[in-house]
Amino acid sequence: MAFIDEAKIHVKGGDGGAGCKSFRREKYRPKMGPDGGDGGRGGNVIVQADAALTTLMDFHRKIHYKAQRGTHGKGSDMDGAEGADLIARVPVGTIVRDAETGTVIVDLVHAGQAAVVARGGRGGRGNTNFVTATRRAPSFAELGEPAEERWITLELKLLADAALVGMPSVGKSSLIARMSAARPKIADYPFTTLVPNLGVVKAGEHSFVVADVPGLIEGASQGAGLGHAFLRHIERTAVILHVVDLSGSYEGRDPVSDIEIVNSELAAHAADLAVRPQLVVGNKLDVPGSVENSERIRAWCAGHESPYFAVSAATGDGVDRLILATGELVHDIRAEMPAHEEPYEELYVYEPPEEREVAVTRTDSGGYRVSGRGVERMVIMTEMGNPEAVAHLQRRLYLAKVEDALAAAGAKDGDEVTIGPVTFTFERTGGDGDGETGG
Repeated sequence: MAFIDEAKIHVKGGDGGAGCKSFRREKYRPKMGPDGGDGGRGGNVIVQADAALTTLMDFHRKIHYKAQRGTHGKGSDMDGAEGADLIARVPVGTIVRDAETGTVIVDLVHAGQAAVVARGGRGGRGNTNFVTATRRAPSFAELGEPAEERWITLELKLLADAALVGMPSVGKSSLIARMSAARPKIADYPFTTLVPNLGVVKAGEHSFVVADVPGLIEGASQGAGLGHAFLRHIERTAVILHVVDLSGSYEGRDPVSDIEIVNSELAAHAADLAVRPQLVVGNKLDVPGSVENSERIRAWCAGHESPYFAVSAATGDGVDRLILATGELVHDIRAEMPAHEEPYEELYVYEPPEEREVAVTRTDSGGYRVSGRGVERMVIMTEMGNPEAVAHLQRRLYLAKVEDALAAAGAKDGDEVTIGPVTFTFERTGGDGDGETGG
């Protein structure tokens, strides 16, 4: 299976079902009280972390995700059924963002953690809800609310305990193969590793997950080379294993200079990587001429207070000592982190920043636009072709002080006013409507 760590998808909740306009009927009593049921709420789109997944490949094959809509209410006080939620499962370590704003919706770092990314629409109320002392037989009901929809981006950051980083062709793939059961592609040319490889390493009484990240070159933090797209996979690791080629065989590079270049790129990508616990690993100790470079690196590490391990991935020399030291360091770091014990029974629900109060703005045509989630929902859920329903809406807008807001903005009778998808002609009523006292 190919490793894919980015995707962009469209999510839409289920629309709410419409409320029912109905009256109880019996033989010889043709029109009794209202008995229209409520519409069912639409399903939500939920993104949930699944420990069994390792790639976002499925989201390249399918990009549209829509939850089930709620069903309409019926007579005899029968409410419509709620729509089923749609659960999109992603790997643990996935960051979910609003594609339009770039806002992080949720960072799914634990298996089972989930978030609602597109809420289903509210079901419309049946006509039984609109009975008042002066309106005994309401002949209208609410329409269902349209669901939320948006584009979101998924970005996977691997949750490894340790990351092997370094210049191309320093032997990271050979080292992860020696340390674990991982079997990456290995060849004697740069950028053999095009995707991160993961391996589980047994270290005495402990075990840890190690990632082999593609080679970095100078300028990687600004997009140079193949390493740029994978720098983020290092961000979550507890320990960095900085692998250096002791032989200096590839392009005559200097091992000490390589350490400084890679460290500069890590720090440029994320400042906290500069202080992340790091073990320097001198590889290819079996190659003739490597001992001198190993001593130079050892001296550099002593001056920078960095632990140093000289190893040979080819022969296995020194690898066991590196594994034990890494395992102990990872264990100590993880032990200091607070344990997560939430069962994730409650979903996080994404509510994008929006104006809660009624807002009035002028339009290019000289009219006025009224915005506000609650006010727009009132209009969308009203059957505009039903005079009684419109009179009820008019009363609700008055109680929500929409008329006052329009008057304060300068609106006069006869001006064009738009709320949601509907355009009205403004006429100040002073509260005269359908006679009810609440909305």
